[in-house]
Amino acid sequence: MAIEKALYTATATATGGRAGTAKSSDGVLDLVLTTPKELGGNGATGTNPEQLFAAGYSACFIGALKAVAGRQKISLPAEVSITSDVAIGPHANKPGAFGIQVDMRISIPGIDRATAETLVATAHEVCPYSNATRGNVDVTLTLV
Repeated sequence: MAIEKALYTATATATGGRAGTAKSSDGVLDLVLTTPKELGGNGATGTNPEQLFAAGYSACFIGALKAVAGRQKISLPAEVSITSDVAIGPHANKPGAFGIQVDMRISIPGIDRATAETLVATAHEVCPYSNATRGNVDVTLTLV
């Protein structure tokens, strides 16, 4: 998928893969990467690509919710939150490959369920993470 115009470009460099580091070009992000025990790691302290993806997708989706709500003149509460579970495992349709699936639990307190469902569905259409993964990642959105 192509974008019409780049409004912002993030640059980060990973070294060493799942047992290495990741640093952004501005130095704000500077992380130790570790492999989870479930994937053969030693349990060392650090983060991993799945945690970073979960945090990024959650934050981006909240941004999409805010944009959609703003267009509809709906005021979202500051307490909007999303908890994302990003699972990794063998790909169901590609032997030898891995895939991810995302389960998002979305909390929009103070907004009636029908309005919240419409906001979530529309945000899923405009969120860059949703657009980047559509057709390649199973994403489940649940209002809580």
